Amino acid sequence: MKKNKKSFLGNFIVLLILIAFVFFGANSLSYANTLKFAQISDVHLSNKTIDTSYKVLSSSKPLFEDVISQINKQKGLDFVIETGDLLDKPKKKLLDYACEQLNQLKYPWYFAFGNHDAAVGSEFKKDKYFDFIQKHNKNMNFEKPYYSFIPKQGFRVIVLDATVDTKITSNGELPQEQLKWLDSQLTEAEKANQLPLIFLHHPLHEPFPSFHHRIINAKEFKDVLDSHKIPMAIFTGHYHATRVYKEGHILHVSTPSLVTYPCAFRIIKIDNKKDKVVFDISLKETNLKDVQKKAKIMTFSSSTYKGEESDQNTVVVLDK
Repeated sequence: MKKNKKSFLGNFIVLLILIAFVFFGANSLSYANTLKFAQISDVHLSNKTIDTSYKVLSSSKPLFEDVISQINKQKGLDFVIETGDLLDKPKKKLLDYACEQLNQLKYPWYFAFGNHDAAVGSEFKKDKYFDFIQKHNKNMNFEKPYYSFIPKQGFRVIVLDATVDTKITSNGELPQEQLKWLDSQLTEAEKANQLPLIFLHHPLHEPFPSFHHRIINAKEFKDVLDSHKIPMAIFTGHYHATRVYKEGHILHVSTPSLVTYPCAFRIIKIDNKKDKVVFDISLKETNLKDVQKKAKIMTFSSSTYKGEESDQNTVVVLDK
């Protein structure tokens, strides 16, 4: 009888330990949320048959088609986003082709405006451009060209629009209305314990100085970000450069152009853990090596655009 009691007590204790292990183990696992996405930038789709400046515009379409094919071979992506200058010039026929290609993706795709997409004086103006994308992409059911969505528990995607379509300029500017909206989005993310992932064309942290490409009210933008002491990341393009830069609680990721050396895009995997956020950032180059070789020859400084190894493939940790 005593033996049975001891046996029962021993089994009961083991059962309690197992329950505790399962409960706390599941709890910790549920906290480690993972997100994986592809970022394409500065596609500059064009019908030109000759190259201009440092851009291999004559190969813009095959380069784009190669990236679509590469992304479709990736496993487990949550979404794909193009961060501006999808077109070299805002033309309806080019955007029709762009949407046709993007709709071949196995994953939902999103878009942020670039300065080439919102060129002043164009017949295909910014509002018509955005309406066209909305009609050809079921995921783009947003009222404005700046918007947010929750791709997965623990994350908030915030897409901004810093393009200026009232004058000819490559500079960016975030209007006060949008800065207030960004502030409210970051507040909501903080309350919901979500990691803010900000996407826009113009970088806050310049890969290299360019007076004619920067955000003219960058300080106001940064003040909004700094008022929220939570980890966050900003993904941009515009400078055609490959850079990864950690600045306090903010990670800046600049992605290169498809038509400028190194003719590449990014795959980003993020683990949002209890005490830290781990970013695994990879650079994926085009399979069209002859085009890439030509793009390198045309570039005045290939190292400026390709960056260091730490700008291409790296792991970055932000503490909470």
